[in-house]
Amino acid sequence: MKQTFLFHRHPSAVSQVLSFQRTKKTVVISDNLPFSRHFRKSRNDPPLQMIRTSVFKTDQTKTLTWLVQRCKSLNQLKELHAHLLKFDLPDNPASIGPLLSFAATSKNGSFFSYARSIFRYLRKRNAFVYNTMIRGYVQSNPPVSSVLCYLDMLESGIAANNYTFPPLIKACTLMGSDSVPVGRLVHAHVAKSGFCDDPFVVSALIEFYSSACNLETARKLFDRSSNKDVVIWTSLIDGYGKAGDVESARELFEKMPFRNVISWSALIAAYSRVGDFKEVLRLFSQMQEMVIKPNESVLVSVLTACAHLGAVTQGLWVHSYAKRLKFESNPILATALIDMYSKCGFVELALSVFNDMPVKDARAWNAMISGVALNGDGRKSLKLFHEMVNHGIRPTETTFVVVLTACTHAGLVMEGLSLFAEMGSVYNIEPRMEHLACVVDLLARSGLVGEAEEFVEKKMGGIEGADVNVWGALLSACRVYGNVELGNRIWRRLAEMGINDCGSHVLSYNMYREAGWEHEAKQVRKLISDAGMMKKPGCSVIELDGIVEEFVAGDFRHPKAEEMYKLLNSFPRVSHSE
Repeated sequence: MKQTFLFHRHPSAVSQVLSFQRTKKTVVISDNLPFSRHFRKSRNDPPLQMIRTSVFKTDQTKTLTWLVQRCKSLNQLKELHAHLLKFDLPDNPASIGPLLSFAATSKNGSFFSYARSIFRYLRKRNAFVYNTMIRGYVQSNPPVSSVLCYLDMLESGIAANNYTFPPLIKACTLMGSDSVPVGRLVHAHVAKSGFCDDPFVVSALIEFYSSACNLETARKLFDRSSNKDVVIWTSLIDGYGKAGDVESARELFEKMPFRNVISWSALIAAYSRVGDFKEVLRLFSQMQEMVIKPNESVLVSVLTACAHLGAVTQGLWVHSYAKRLKFESNPILATALIDMYSKCGFVELALSVFNDMPVKDARAWNAMISGVALNGDGRKSLKLFHEMVNHGIRPTETTFVVVLTACTHAGLVMEGLSLFAEMGSVYNIEPRMEHLACVVDLLARSGLVGEAEEFVEKKMGGIEGADVNVWGALLSACRVYGNVELGNRIWRRLAEMGINDCGSHVLSYNMYREAGWEHEAKQVRKLISDAGMMKKPGCSVIELDGIVEEFVAGDFRHPKAEEMYKLLNSFPRVSHSE
């Protein structure tokens, strides 16, 4: 019987095995699974007729690949496998390869489970078979199974090749920060195997080290590579972008000898992450001038920028463009359209996109629930939430943030509290800080300031355990409802804690000043001044003739700032003359 290697699933255990491999003999068993029961002699399906007549005579691999790609169900896949067994070809990895590759990488759970069964009982395995399973395991949960499969490959005495390492390194990337030691050991295996200059391997390593917040090593790999292709350049640009270093990403982008749409997408996404949405639109405009066809990722970033800038005209153009390219069925793009239309105030268009989606995932429902709430219809948001549940879509943590916020703005206190209670009891979701902040805001905005304070004490361990959102919600409610005594207690505790959140202190200052507590107001103002706190200036954005203009309070950098201020200063004179 084939010896089974059992490794602990923790990355540190995998590291030990990678570092100190033991020599073990692998014994195999024969293929005696009852796969042949799926062969039906009466089957007249044309693809299966092709097996009987030609598949094993000429161009075997090409024909098998064509056949397996047309399998729509697990039974069809099994029947094709049964034919392979009938023709005595299970011992040939080249014969089983196309079927195994399709089943392992199809992202179909039942197909992958069957691929594991085939792999488990194969008497002869080669590098292609192992590489196929490693790629399949990358898509599974947890991806550590890819590393375990690689260990089995080494134990079997089969040498890795350049196709082994990219998916293996990808698995290490997906495993998170705990996998850094494992990833470094895989890197050592790459060096030992002589693939340090393979562009696909290098790009995978750059992605791994970037995700581990080790851009210094990622940059060294890039600089040392003598075979830099567009994939390697783009990998480092994306790494810088995800780290928020748009300056380095842009510098690298400008130096690229050749750029493709993925390179543009990586840079545009980098600017979107740091909130520079005007630059996102400028880069997209450059793409159009250079006649570079955008992909779905670029359009999603552009729609996100349109949503934040209120640039509905450009958003409408992107929607029309997506329709022409048949991108509208992409669920991520459709969700971005819902978000854009909702934030621009066109909730009916958002609902139209939502209703036309053939498959709606949790993110699409969340965007629509949020969009309806944003446009003032909290009850419609609640209705959509219940529809989501009735459609069998499991609410996520984000869903509850969205629906609790909707209840807050609609004043639906009892409904919001009921949903909060159901998070754990019905949906088994542990409330996080943002959910607790939503409940505090729900109570505080409804005038239940005392209840909000009690909730903070019980659920968060007091003001010290809260965050700026909770402090802001309580102080804002104290100001609105005139509960200065509670507001004063909160501010005193924040001051004792040394909190330098400008928003909280400005709220406290306004509360004191409006209540006539001049001495306390001066204390807050002095604290703000001494700490050098600066409130983020307000801004407004308008779109005119497809061009987005942003105006920031106190900013004189706009090319027509002098003319605008002259015009504004003339208003009082005009009013006085009338």
